[in-house]
Amino acid sequence: MLENTVTKYFCLMNFVMIFFWGCGSSEAVKEVSVEERFKAAMEQFNDRDYLDAINEFKAISLQYPGSAYADDAQYYLGECHFKRGEYLLAAYEYGDMKRSYPASSLVPDAQFKLGLSYYELSPPARLDQRYTIKAKDELQAFVEYYPSHEMASDAEAKIQELTDKLAEKAYNSAKLYQRMERYRAALHYLDEIIERYHDTNFAPLSYLTKAEIEISRKRYRSAKETVSRFISLFPNSVLRAQADRLLEEAESGLRNGEDKSGRVTSGSSSGVSNSPQGFSSSMGR
Repeated sequence: MLENTVTKYFCLMNFVMIFFWGCGSSEAVKEVSVEERFKAAMEQFNDRDYLDAINEFKAISLQYPGSAYADDAQYYLGECHFKRGEYLLAAYEYGDMKRSYPASSLVPDAQFKLGLSYYELSPPARLDQRYTIKAKDELQAFVEYYPSHEMASDAEAKIQELTDKLAEKAYNSAKLYQRMERYRAALHYLDEIIERYHDTNFAPLSYLTKAEIEISRKRYRSAKETVSRFISLFPNSVLRAQADRLLEEAESGLRNGEDKSGRVTSGSSSGVSNSPQGFSSSMGR
């Protein structure tokens, strides 16, 4: 819905500007050079008159697409929207700048600001994380292509922050399914964290939560393996006491011969999808 609004916005803007150019005097347009027009637009931008600056930058971008100022105008269109807090519009303009002027020296900055626009749209972990994923992908692309850029370290810090948020989202989902006794669904998310978000604070938590579930289902052998893996990876963790307690429970269950054969893992049962959407109310517990 929001992306459709952006598309309609740009179609309308282009139509209005073309209409006024057609109605205006072509002689008057020729009196102002692209250099003078860009200078005026930058003065408006620096004065925080972003709406008027948008009109000028858009005019330059459309009327002088082959000029030396076209890529700058397109980039500053994104900057104007970013300054106004219109991050989705800003992302569109930065992306358009990259596509239209791939050889421009401003492409690295546009790539960073594209990721930063989605970063600003990233919501709290409890909400849908599509913009978090987009932000992470764009910032990761920035770091990979421009590792020596002055903003690379800032991008890396934001990537870690976004990764932590995605891990938190997955962990909260796992805990919810655990409370609902939907163990395969819970293990799906825990395994996702362990595999994809192993460098976050939610990875050690996920190992121990997984072990708790395995112990609750009397999968003591699997629980022992899970806790042992935790100890080898996080020997000095503040969660070590909890890990030792779970290890003792698992070993006690094995000594008493109470272990149930097999391992409960996401997707291990026929008909169960590896995707969270595949978990149904008929899932075995």
